[in-house]
Amino acid sequence: MPTNLPNLLTYARILMVPAVVACFYFDGDAARWWALAIFVLAGITDFFDGYLARAWAQQSNLGRMLDPIADKLLVAAVLLALTRAGTIAGFSLWAALVILCREILVSGLREFLAEVRVSVPVSQLAKWKTTIQMIALAFLLAGPAGDKLIPGVTQVGMALLWAAAILTLYTGYDYFKAGIDHLTGPEPERRVPSPGAAPGATSGQDGRP
Repeated sequence: MPTNLPNLLTYARILMVPAVVACFYFDGDAARWWALAIFVLAGITDFFDGYLARAWAQQSNLGRMLDPIADKLLVAAVLLALTRAGTIAGFSLWAALVILCREILVSGLREFLAEVRVSVPVSQLAKWKTTIQMIALAFLLAGPAGDKLIPGVTQVGMALLWAAAILTLYTGYDYFKAGIDHLTGPEPERRVPSPGAAPGATSGQDGRP
């Protein structure tokens, strides 16, 4: 159901994306702490929407589609906001660029492999990458405000961001290696809509065109 609790949590996480970015339009340490609080809350919803969907048997195609989209929107928006604020600057921009490019490339690869009905499971290393990446962004969101409480918060966040970028390259290569046979093979046969299907509909279970 589009309005079950797991999906509502995913909708809330999407709405938190502009809320985090909006905090950067205000000056002062309070805005940084608000941005961090919203980001942490978004991370909590990310855990519970998946957990509750499995526990209550409320998994849905809508949820499976929106959940990774919400995650990528949050990461991309925070990286851009931190870049605009100057927290991520200079050579460290390459770490942010690597993370953004990998997300786009892997999303495209997954979409292609789903079309030919090939599943690429998330590796344990990719999960560690995501965890390190989110912790890095949390440290960087605190940034100068955090440095006033505990010196070195920004530096720790930057080090973790580079660690996530390195793991991003490695896990991204793993995904492409897993799908290389399908990328270099013959063009997959397109599924033909069943008779009487609505325009644009397909006979596949995933509803992809």
